[in-house]
Amino acid sequence: MSVTVSAPPPAAPPDEKQTSPAVPREPAPPARAGFALAGTVLCVLAAVLFGFAANLTVAGHLQHARDQQVAHDTLREQLALGTAPVGQQTFDGKAVGLGAPLALLRIPVLGVEEVVAEGTTSTVLMSGPGHRRDTPLPGQAGTSILMGRQWAYGSPFGHLHDLPPGAAIEVMTGQGKAVYRVTGIRRAGEKLPPALAAGEGRLTLMTATGAPYTPSGVLRVDAELVTPVQPNPPRPLRTGWISGAEKPLAGEEGAWLQVFLWTQGLLLAALLTVWAHRVWGRWQTWICAVPLLAALGLADAGAVTALLPNLL
Repeated sequence: MSVTVSAPPPAAPPDEKQTSPAVPREPAPPARAGFALAGTVLCVLAAVLFGFAANLTVAGHLQHARDQQVAHDTLREQLALGTAPVGQQTFDGKAVGLGAPLALLRIPVLGVEEVVAEGTTSTVLMSGPGHRRDTPLPGQAGTSILMGRQWAYGSPFGHLHDLPPGAAIEVMTGQGKAVYRVTGIRRAGEKLPPALAAGEGRLTLMTATGAPYTPSGVLRVDAELVTPVQPNPPRPLRTGWISGAEKPLAGEEGAWLQVFLWTQGLLLAALLTVWAHRVWGRWQTWICAVPLLAALGLADAGAVTALLPNLL
């Protein structure tokens, strides 16, 4: 007797939705990280370039005019009170600080009227001419040296090369008015003026030579004192005892720290600008960000300018 075994019915095909392995979704692409980085770099670069150009032109001239007004008011008050410095120390025995107003310089033939500050660093000369600290004050015996910029920040000494022999230079200090007569203009390699005799005074004005904003040398204008010599107070700072940043065509190495800090602030502001542009909107972001970036760019570029030659 044969037994017939029936084959089991074919299994139903598995449900594809239940048995098919899950296909992992591809991760979302990064939200244009490269564009965000490029935007940040462009913001920083544009702000620095804008600030640098503005500092050497319009903004620098405005800063010079403002600083001169403040220094003029301060010096006028000190002259009225009899507390204006007459040497390397103040009336109460303290050292005259860098940037302190010291004298009023007038060159009538050039229409120059500038307050002279103490020191000749790049930062000091952004506000006007500076007095080299290791030389006597104008009106005193010996050679007094004043330095000023040729092109940037008001260009107070921009036309020194036009001074004719015999032109008058007037300097008002706490000791009174001193008058000089121009004896000549000299450049590097030219003959030095004769040595001064005891009790004589000379004024030397210094600025840069060369193409605009690319100084290549130093221009000097010598003038002899024609008014009575004023007394020389004790001078703790001897000739040559100044920092390298106070010498002609020198920059301030100490400004690197300010450059680093301002650049960090500018980079942070640029990152915030790029982020706000994505989540807030174009016009709202730029209305708020442009003034901030411009201000930080000006500050950063000002610190960079301090690294450049002080007679620029």
